[in-house]
Amino acid sequence: MMWRFLTTILAILACCISSKSLATNTIHNVRISEQGEMVRVVFEFPKPVKHTYFQLKNPERLVIDLPNTSSATPLKPFNATSSLIKKVRYSTPKSKLDARVVIELHRSAKPNLFVLPADANNKNRLVVDFVDSNPPQTSVPVVTAQAPSSNRDIIIAIDAGHGGKDPGSIGPAGTYEKHIVLSASKMLADLINNTEGMKAELIRTGDYFVPLNRRPEIARERKADLFVSIHADAFHEPQPRGGSVWVLSMGRADNELGRWMERTERHSELLGGAAEVINDKASERYLAETILGLSMDHSMASSYDLGEIVIGEMKGVTRMHKSRPQSASLAVLTSPDIPSILVELGFISNPQEEKNLNWAKHRRRLASSIYDAIKTYFAQTPPDGTLWASRGRQIRTHKVRSGESLSLLAQRYNVSVRNIKIANNLSSDNVRIGQVLQIPRS
Repeated sequence: MMWRFLTTILAILACCISSKSLATNTIHNVRISEQGEMVRVVFEFPKPVKHTYFQLKNPERLVIDLPNTSSATPLKPFNATSSLIKKVRYSTPKSKLDARVVIELHRSAKPNLFVLPADANNKNRLVVDFVDSNPPQTSVPVVTAQAPSSNRDIIIAIDAGHGGKDPGSIGPAGTYEKHIVLSASKMLADLINNTEGMKAELIRTGDYFVPLNRRPEIARERKADLFVSIHADAFHEPQPRGGSVWVLSMGRADNELGRWMERTERHSELLGGAAEVINDKASERYLAETILGLSMDHSMASSYDLGEIVIGEMKGVTRMHKSRPQSASLAVLTSPDIPSILVELGFISNPQEEKNLNWAKHRRRLASSIYDAIKTYFAQTPPDGTLWASRGRQIRTHKVRSGESLSLLAQRYNVSVRNIKIANNLSSDNVRIGQVLQIPRS
């Protein structure tokens, strides 16, 4: 008798439990993105997913059946505004253990469905791509949306090395590198911020430590066009002296490219909206790798060019330990899309240079030399959309007359002889009568 009673109770409880709880999968998330005539809907699942689908008309809709999937997750919060998709909702499934999802459309669109397996950064996904038969014109002009960013400032990220628990090198008289380089970095930032069309972003503004790999990330977050890391060199003997400029070595660049490609969430960051219209991960990875490789090559070439200009300017202030930019595997120079250099102001381990670096006037001169190099570099290659780029289009020219020289023209137009020579690719100070010169703006 008791056994029959328990059986009856269990049967009642089983009926009370929703059969949906027996489903093995569930919709974890839904996201909708749009790029031109392509609209993508991505469903995320904790487990591998199977699906079938069919289309219906009047009204236009796509019906997706998901076996062994619960419909407990509300879909209403995921219904983002879209020019093509009206609504994503549930409908009556084939069986109580299945889920049926309906994507209601404003107009006819051809769907393409495919499954992507889970990886280190993503869950299992069912991707639905629609080719819109009549995309609204307002969704196409990407360039128009970027127009307000024209004439923007050139952003220079300035990284004062070490800081906080990391004092850097310590001179014979007890001078901490972290204090010297922060002071010089702030001097450089002041010069940049007082220049129209330029803006400085200090990676650290006080005596605290920022992890090495985090420094280039901060520069990227602040949309920097250039990354300059300021340091003071040291050696176990006091004799070495002089400044130097360092750029990323090719070996480290190859390693960084590989590291970035392993972090697949970076793909869409590199590709922008294009990542949403690529139908498979292999193609997305290939395109991202190509773009990243080109970006890294350009960044390294630009870094070396800038390094040479910095060395040329610093020569007028201090002795240089190396006459050419040096390559090394340095963590702070690993941003693949930002030209990056590391400047050693001198050897703090050398007693005379330690004394010089403690002299504010000397630090200011060093900061000014780096600033002059940055101005020269961006006068030659101003980033698109910046005030400097728009000014560069307004080129001044001068036809050389009898008795004129480069020094006379530099004085007349308030620019340096060096900048006139760079603008005209001149290797000497000689000019000829009738020669047409481009005069850069100061």
